[in-house]
Amino acid sequence: MDDADVDAAVAQSQLGLFFNQGQCCIAGSRVFVHEKIYDEFVEKSKIAAETAKLGNPLDADTTQGPQVSGGQRDKILGYIADGKKEGADLITGGNKFGDKGFFVEPTVFANVTDDMTIAKEEIFGPVMSILKFKDIEEVIKRANDSNYGLGAGVMTKNLDNAFHLTNGLRAGTVYVNCYDVFQANLPFGGFKDSGVGRELGYLGIENYLENKTVVMKRPDNSLY
Repeated sequence: MDDADVDAAVAQSQLGLFFNQGQCCIAGSRVFVHEKIYDEFVEKSKIAAETAKLGNPLDADTTQGPQVSGGQRDKILGYIADGKKEGADLITGGNKFGDKGFFVEPTVFANVTDDMTIAKEEIFGPVMSILKFKDIEEVIKRANDSNYGLGAGVMTKNLDNAFHLTNGLRAGTVYVNCYDVFQANLPFGGFKDSGVGRELGYLGIENYLENKTVVMKRPDNSLY
């Protein structure tokens, strides 16, 4: 939202997408940013992405490791090509990195529209799509216009905005001013094509239980 701390919003969106090279089920690849702070957010996202250090994930200084396979790397590069072809502005990244391993540069696209492939499909890689919006009802409608509904994040200082968005967004987990926070007692799962049932918490236990119904007619009473 336009009242958000922009630096904090950039930091959380970087974590939300680039964690584990984007190979995370809840990766926040679509980032909706209010038009009043859009340009600032894009520029700071570019700078943040370009500070990433790609390399061996066992090295303490590394912030981004490789993709899981050459096939996945090539699939991600294909999505990047689609983004450029469909008219999104490539702000940074967009290439494979190095001669060893399956690395993809942290990639940021701006001026992405809802109908673009990179905004509609699950890339499962380090590709951020930044979309512009004007008001809260618009962004709820556009965010929900997806086949997926596993996770969402909200950055705002306004509690009314926070409650309105968390109630309106069709996602199994909605984070407010944070992202990728997991606790064993918090149920985790999605809506729509993002899965059936829940893990963790009491709801996670229920998935492993069977319910039995017993109906017994007492001799001294009639059911009908």
